[in-house]
Amino acid sequence: MAETYFSDFGTILLYLIGGAIFVVIGLFTAKLLRPHNPNPEKLATYESGEEPVGNSWIQFNPRFYVVALIFIIFDVELAFLFPWAVVFGRRDLIAATDGLWGWFSLVEMFIFIGVLVLGLAYVWAKGHLDWIKPNPVIPKSRSKIPMEMYQRFNDRQRS
Repeated sequence: MAETYFSDFGTILLYLIGGAIFVVIGLFTAKLLRPHNPNPEKLATYESGEEPVGNSWIQFNPRFYVVALIFIIFDVELAFLFPWAVVFGRRDLIAATDGLWGWFSLVEMFIFIGVLVLGLAYVWAKGHLDWIKPNPVIPKSRSKIPMEMYQRFNDRQRS
């Protein structure tokens, strides 16, 4: 019996080694066949089809991150609806439980969607879905360096 385990693991090991060799050969072949013509346009950073402008060391508004997270959360939760519909839509299970399976699944989905709606209401109430840019708050500090020096430094960094 131990021999079959070793042979099964050996088969898996051979598949892993074969897959790794296939990937390495594919990448090496692509490197040999592709043209290598770098130019400034090809070496530029790609930002969703827009030309990058200014310094990359700027602070992004965290709303972009929050909205992306909210989208991913609700998108993943929506993906749970499809398996639910497949499992709980089986007529044989509904018939075998005299309809209790159908009512159970319906109540379960209303609770699930209710939690999602509650989460959406919370996010909406917190203002994370607003795209209006807030006015920047200029910090008040007790530095002996005049504010104009900071402004000139920031202007030089942008250009």
